[in-house]
Amino acid sequence: MKKKKVMVVFGTRPEAIKMCPLVKELKKNINFETTVCVTGQHKEMLEQVLKVFDVTPEYDLQIMRHDQTLFSITTSILTKLKPILEEVAPDIVLVHGDTSTTFATSLAAFYLGIKVGHVEAGLRTYNIRSPFPEEFNRQAVSIMSDFNFAPTENAKLNLINEGKASQSIFVTGNTAIDALKTTISTSYYHELFDWIGDDRLIMLTAHRRENQGSSMENMFRAIKRVLKEQSDIKVIYPIHKNPQIRKIANEVFQNDDRIKLIEPLEVIDFHNFLNKSYLILTDSGGIQEEAPSLGKPVLVMRDTTERPEGVAAGTLKLVGTNEEIIYQNFIKLLSDDNEYEKMSKASNPYGDGESSKKIVEILERNL
Repeated sequence: MKKKKVMVVFGTRPEAIKMCPLVKELKKNINFETTVCVTGQHKEMLEQVLKVFDVTPEYDLQIMRHDQTLFSITTSILTKLKPILEEVAPDIVLVHGDTSTTFATSLAAFYLGIKVGHVEAGLRTYNIRSPFPEEFNRQAVSIMSDFNFAPTENAKLNLINEGKASQSIFVTGNTAIDALKTTISTSYYHELFDWIGDDRLIMLTAHRRENQGSSMENMFRAIKRVLKEQSDIKVIYPIHKNPQIRKIANEVFQNDDRIKLIEPLEVIDFHNFLNKSYLILTDSGGIQEEAPSLGKPVLVMRDTTERPEGVAAGTLKLVGTNEEIIYQNFIKLLSDDNEYEKMSKASNPYGDGESSKKIVEILERNL
């Protein structure tokens, strides 16, 4: 039987974390000829993840440049990917989630009449500007996709309500949970653990484009207030490389010796820091999936979330970007053992760590 050609394309660190387990599973399968192309939308952070999962791309578009914009990312990918798609001539292109890489890659494949498989399909806020531009990206990719790998029944329902054929939708769980099998270690140690000591570790991540400015200042001020009142917590913030975010963080957190602003962590470090944490404050999407597997309550500092299953399950709480609301919810989790227990013991709605295997089996049967 002739092997089916599968091309996997991704470009950012979060995509890589979720797609590398799928690449490994595809490469093990003798029925597929698998090619990996990275766009380089992120560079150093992407390379770190590839190294951890021992994935070597056959193609690298190397699009990243200083002060890149949505315009430059999209046009560069379209221009550079076209000849590669024509050369490889895959039967399907697999993309992930909602990045500009995902949108531009899907558009390029669509223009060339190549099937698109969308991993993590069907997530929605139905607010086209939140998150921006991700909500547009994922809705647009759904229009073009032939295979929709939805992480949950709720995501599947979104797609059906939008008119996608039910036979094109497969509920697989989320490959983010697969990745934790590779990264989490019970014997993991980091020198910052000595600094944390017996205090409770709070992990903070904040980077969303729509939160930059006054919303981010509100988030940081709420955390600063809690630090002043609670003597037994320490905060670690692997800070995004965006200079605007760094400026706000340095202004709000200056001279506070119980928060460390550190460079972005490699994926093994990051997942193990999450595993050691007491709770997590974030505006990230992926952490909302990973934290429930680790039994960690999450305060989501956004006005919308495309992951309502975690909120419904009780492990995530949407707290927006209002300083007082973040402060009150943060304090409550630190002081109310019953509330903390309820959130940390909630079930994980995002899968069992077998999502990559399920996707490969579906492609075997249907491609």
